Amino acid sequence: MDSHKGSTQLERLEVVETGRRRRWSDDEKVRIVTESLQAPRAISSTARRHGISRSLLMTWRRSFGPEPISPQGEQSGFARVVLATEVEPAVAASPTIAGTW
Repeated sequence: MDSHKGSTQLERLEVVETGRRRRWSDDEKVRIVTESLQAPRAISSTARRHGISRSLLMTWRRSFGPEPISPQGEQSGFARVVLATEVEPAVAASPTIAGTW
């Protein structure tokens, strides 16, 4: 069953480093977030310039605070919806006879 134990072959084990985890100071985060707020659609280019993902930059932006509302448009969001279980029927219209008014 364990016949491979007597084998003289050596296996190579390779350790691959995934990279170090970067730490960003609060001042660096604020600077990067402020830069991303300067122009419309600057999230991707700002993230690329600083070597971070767009999702990380968006997380920092949410932590930084609400985005200012632009004067041209309104802030979009979700509206609360309430569904009624039963609908009251409307007053039924009287049937009309074709050709008579």
